[in-house]
Amino acid sequence: MTKIIREYPNSFNLPKRVEGLSRLAHNLWWSWNPDAQRLFSHIDQTLWNAVNHNPIAFLHRLDRPRLNAALDRPKFLAKYDAVMAQLDAYLAKKDTWFASTYPNLFDKQIAYFSFEFGLHESLPVYAGGLGILSGDHLKEASDLGLPLVAIGFVYNQGYFVQHLTEDGWQETRSALIDYNELPLISLLDENRQPLTIAVDLPGRQVFARIWELEVGRVHLYMLDTNLDQNNQADRQLTERLYNSDPEVRISQEVLLGIGGVKVLKLMGVSPSVWHMNEGHSAFLAVERLREMVKDGLDLQSAIENIRIGNVFTTHTPVPAGNDQFPLWLIDKYFSNTWNELGMTRDQFIDLGRQAQPWGETFVMPVLALKLSERANAVSELHGTVSRKMWSFMWPDRRVENVPIGYVTNGVHTGTWLARRMGLLFSKYLAEDWIDQLDDDSLWEKVVNIPDQELWETRRHLKNKLVNFANERTRLQWRNGTLTPSQVVAGGVFLEPYSLTIGFARRFATYKRANLMFRDFDRLMRIINNPHMPVQIIFAGKAHPADEPGKLIIQQVYRAVKESRSGGRLIFLEDYDINLARYLVQGVDVWMNTPRRPNEASGTSGMKAALNGALNFSILDGWWREGYNSKNGWAIGSDSEFANPEEQDAADAQSIYDTLENQIVPLYYEHDPQNIPVEWLKMVKENLRTLTPQFSLRRMLKEYMQEYYLPAIEGKKQER
Repeated sequence: MTKIIREYPNSFNLPKRVEGLSRLAHNLWWSWNPDAQRLFSHIDQTLWNAVNHNPIAFLHRLDRPRLNAALDRPKFLAKYDAVMAQLDAYLAKKDTWFASTYPNLFDKQIAYFSFEFGLHESLPVYAGGLGILSGDHLKEASDLGLPLVAIGFVYNQGYFVQHLTEDGWQETRSALIDYNELPLISLLDENRQPLTIAVDLPGRQVFARIWELEVGRVHLYMLDTNLDQNNQADRQLTERLYNSDPEVRISQEVLLGIGGVKVLKLMGVSPSVWHMNEGHSAFLAVERLREMVKDGLDLQSAIENIRIGNVFTTHTPVPAGNDQFPLWLIDKYFSNTWNELGMTRDQFIDLGRQAQPWGETFVMPVLALKLSERANAVSELHGTVSRKMWSFMWPDRRVENVPIGYVTNGVHTGTWLARRMGLLFSKYLAEDWIDQLDDDSLWEKVVNIPDQELWETRRHLKNKLVNFANERTRLQWRNGTLTPSQVVAGGVFLEPYSLTIGFARRFATYKRANLMFRDFDRLMRIINNPHMPVQIIFAGKAHPADEPGKLIIQQVYRAVKESRSGGRLIFLEDYDINLARYLVQGVDVWMNTPRRPNEASGTSGMKAALNGALNFSILDGWWREGYNSKNGWAIGSDSEFANPEEQDAADAQSIYDTLENQIVPLYYEHDPQNIPVEWLKMVKENLRTLTPQFSLRRMLKEYMQEYYLPAIEGKKQER
């Protein structure tokens, strides 16, 4: 095995008394520990905000006088000692859930592959929900003590920065990432050279450097091809997310899947479970096959062997959203591979073959499904959709018997819960409530939270959102990037006393962000009611290549700028984790309007529910399972329309009727102490029923029991 040297590339020349700040900054554990976050902000709040809560950038820019001033404060040093003690205790803990539940399995490692990881706003190597879920997956794996390692990319341009023109057109700007301001750990060989792997691509080898990121107890290995030994095109393979060029895309997926297997081998990791989060990494199965055949195993035995350990999660409920490649590209990239495997071309193509109206293609989820013993969708309804969508692979089975299960998504509570809400839970549920998060009985105690305290907490969080939006818009105005009308559209008139609705997500056509504008006059009457005003905040990006999505943003933005709205329609540009955190913590209602059944799961509403916001959503994805008529509101019915126009009309009518007759009056119905008692009753029901069910803790325990454990034990299922 290669000797590997781990080295922090950043040196901050810190005083010995607080030199642990470097170690803290290099472990993402700080990002879900409120005390650790406040430790940095207590040194210099202004600088902490200016660097977008990036502790590496913070320590680089922190001047010695300001640090010395902090060192002169005994309270700061006590906080520093307490945080470092928390980190050490966390990393040293032996009696984790996994260790206690599966004491004989700790050497059975789990490898988790994903195209993107949304861990924190300071590490912009994610695009949306898939990446956020992947990041949350790692954090909860760390909390539970799972022996999990992860494989991904470090994109040197991250995801794009969004700016809207005065006419509402989305402009994009690449933001080059400075590796010196990322918490990346250098992996070096015995000669102190960067640790690399090589992957064969047509006519050449591509080299990728391996970086390590510490996510609590979990190690994330990130590949980077921006190296001098690669040609210019290959250096750009890890430049940005979701390149639309099919040859670039297949090269990326070869690198992720095949390269990822090579990384784990180099690091001395021999996983018992190989979890493919979406089909992007499915070529890992091909590499594992190649290795086994090379070692002397016959092809069929090799297939059976690798299948047992492979787990595949699908997130996409429409065929067009799944990665597929023309057969000529498969010929170009894998013509040597099928010979190494002892297969014919047709046999290899069969691993991913799917007939399309325009001809046959090689489909990555088909490859993943064929070479995985277990597969799952990400909600109950998505499971039904997925079994139907992929039923052609099992023509002799009834659709309901297609071997695709489901594990409904969840969210990482430590990341998304507002500190003030956490203090309420500690006070009225239990000091160690976070360790009992998925215990339904614990959440029966939410009735003990006094209405006054809950209402004050919710008001505080909305105030934070309003102040954030006001200050953000003010700075943009000062910097000359906004016109006066854009200042109004950016939330300068937001105020903390009005019912506030949030709508933030990727702008894809099926999500119907413009649905509530079908009857604009009626919407204006609702939001401008002088006695019961409503304000609606929009945020989100469209993929740079998604022209219809960008047109919807433009339509929404033009509506937002209508003078008739009186500044009560707002669009906050450049949606990221930081903005998402303010929104899910601060709004009163979280709204979601996908065209059913296209929302596989949706997790933003779970984050809002965790913080006491009430969901108002189509009965799609997770909300179909979570809604009980007492913990939020449904838009429309539990059915699909054959005609999309009819569905849109019916759903829009439901939005207006429910807002006018239920949501708005309930919010403004206060008792003599000015407390909305009935509203808070729904908030408590929301916390009681949704928080434990839609936590990452529940989700990961379910993955462990239903998917990881059978893979470790080598159990087959009927296929």
